[in-house]
Amino acid sequence: MNRFFTLSFLFLCYGLNAQENEGNFPPPENPPEIRAVRANGVIRIDGKLNEADWQQAVPVTDFFRMEPRQGGDYKYQTEVRILFDDKYLYVGAFCQDSLGRKGIRAQDLRRDFVWNQNDMFSVQLDPQNLKQFAVSFQTTPYGNQRDLQNFNDQVTDNDWNALWTVRTSQTDDGYFAEFAIPFKSLRYDAVADGEQAEWGITFNRLARRDYEITVFPAIPQSFSPYRMTYAARLTGLELPTPSANVRVEPYALYQYEERTADGATTSESDLKLGGDIKWAVNPNTVLDLTFNTDFAQADVDRAVNNLERFNIFFPERRQFFLENSGIWAGGRQTAIRPFFSRRIGLRGNFNASPARIDAGARFTLRDENKAIAGLFMHQAETNSSAAASFGVARYLRNYGRENNVGVMVTHRNDEASGELGLEQQSNSTITVDGLIRPSSIWSINYLATASLDHELDRAGFAGRFFAGRSANNSYWGWVTEVTTGNYNPAMGFVRQKNVIRHNPGGYLIFRPKKLPWIRRWDPGFFLDYYHNANDPGKFQQANIWLFPVWIFFTDGSFLSYSIFPTWQNINFNFAPLGVQIGQDDYFYTRHEVRFNTDQSKKWSLSGGFEWGDFYNGRRERVTSGVRIAPNPYLAFTFDYEYNRLRSLGELNENLETHLTTTGARFAASPRLQLSTFYQYNTFDEQGRWNVRLSWEYQPLSFIYLVFNNTQIDAFERPFETEQFIAKVTFLKQF
Repeated sequence: MNRFFTLSFLFLCYGLNAQENEGNFPPPENPPEIRAVRANGVIRIDGKLNEADWQQAVPVTDFFRMEPRQGGDYKYQTEVRILFDDKYLYVGAFCQDSLGRKGIRAQDLRRDFVWNQNDMFSVQLDPQNLKQFAVSFQTTPYGNQRDLQNFNDQVTDNDWNALWTVRTSQTDDGYFAEFAIPFKSLRYDAVADGEQAEWGITFNRLARRDYEITVFPAIPQSFSPYRMTYAARLTGLELPTPSANVRVEPYALYQYEERTADGATTSESDLKLGGDIKWAVNPNTVLDLTFNTDFAQADVDRAVNNLERFNIFFPERRQFFLENSGIWAGGRQTAIRPFFSRRIGLRGNFNASPARIDAGARFTLRDENKAIAGLFMHQAETNSSAAASFGVARYLRNYGRENNVGVMVTHRNDEASGELGLEQQSNSTITVDGLIRPSSIWSINYLATASLDHELDRAGFAGRFFAGRSANNSYWGWVTEVTTGNYNPAMGFVRQKNVIRHNPGGYLIFRPKKLPWIRRWDPGFFLDYYHNANDPGKFQQANIWLFPVWIFFTDGSFLSYSIFPTWQNINFNFAPLGVQIGQDDYFYTRHEVRFNTDQSKKWSLSGGFEWGDFYNGRRERVTSGVRIAPNPYLAFTFDYEYNRLRSLGELNENLETHLTTTGARFAASPRLQLSTFYQYNTFDEQGRWNVRLSWEYQPLSFIYLVFNNTQIDAFERPFETEQFIAKVTFLKQF
């Protein structure tokens, strides 16, 4: 393994000494200015921009091309105007396209759409001029909404939802987009008499047919439009005095459930009332309260056949926990998370059934100097788990242009239960973390965390260090992660315990001028080396990921070929998919080809083939996907994964698994949609249905009808559960 570290060192040195691409320009000393104009009349949000006030606003047209080549002339012109009145900030855009309606690319009408598969226009705001934070409001030519928060151009909270409106209209020359963003939905500081409000702002457009991305003002293509150090200055606003506004969202839910197990069928029904309250105490401070919290409408997890030695990370899908999740330490990665909200509301581990959440509160304060956050949730006792309390507190301090340092404390208390025979258990963690950005292309992240199981008097430690250089012509980075065997974040997630992992690597970025059909070619490699944390000299695993072919084509399609030389030391009980692997040292090499066609077309394909040795046997894996979307109102998907294991393990076993997933989405409009999902896994003979009707009858107020069915036939006596859920939510902002 000495060669491994020598190669890693030489690779990183190359990255450190690589010259910066001349296109990686620094943020401007004097940003461009956009002046908003007060609307004298009523602005009707209909996506037409035909009111006289729009003609009084000065248009912004000087966009900058980020993709497929940085700078120079671009094909798709965009014109943006800004208005305001006493209640709203208005953004009007005309996105020119010579093909008009015929040129539009849009996959479906879902909220929070996949941005790089659609024509899209967006506006990013930094109302407090923090330079480290942005909220983004995005739409397609069909008027779908996507909103998000971004922190330091690193962590993106795609599930943040704000109260705002957008409408669009399509013409023979392109499409219009008209946004109305209530000032109450934004957090900004009060302006003293005689002073002028000044916000950070950027615009972004993706013309998907030619994958042309333009932005205002100019931002290097190695960053995103969320890099607010490059933002323009929005001036001229006459802001209403920030008020302590309140957003109330009660719900009513009826649920019927029927279970069949051990040959017997039982059923139960339940009527629940609850809801959330959001109180903006001041422009910097928000208090969220939740009562009898319910997540019946959240997306279900997809099944995964895990053949690796690591824990699988399933992302959070529940809306209350998703909002502001980027503020917690470790939130941008999936290896070491001292706080992971999926621990809340479950009867034990991540795969357990839900437990009722009685109540909770979240506090968030953010200004240009600091961020303070806290969360408390109480979980009710069930017939298999004790009641529990969860608390987390966070302090983050900003310094310099884009640097910060923070501390976070978590505490979980599982209460004693005489009925269940459970004693009290409690666990705490403390974490220090931070970001250092010495220049626009360099980022350094660090995290150090310790845990304590109080009743067992057992402590553990974990840490993570990352340094990365992201320029127009290359990416280079190094990650080192340490997790001791006793580290136990009872409110968090770790991929593996008793491990030290080193992961240096990177890739070059070529944009061949003579091959315009290739947007970029990124050949490179990453090295992974794992050894014990408790006994650092004991090797666990290593692999080299070589990808000489990693090509993004201008039409959005993709092709890659990768090679994975792998070293394994199996010295523990390891039985992936029930196949017992003998305790021994192994070396094998695997290969993988992946591709996808243009995902913005009415039909598209994706797939991959992985082959080669696997421990003492062989493994072939095939993945395939088909998407058919004849128009944005109708879309069908089919995904398939096949694993074939041969002569594997102590018994030289053969095994085949088939994982099939189908889905469909029917939309009457961006606000009324029906989605269906079915998945069947031959490994455990489990099939699951999820059917969901969603109607947004007014902004952020919904009616949901949900049907769930899960059936497992792998046992002597099959198990089946069916659920029908009807839920109504109502949102009122005062």
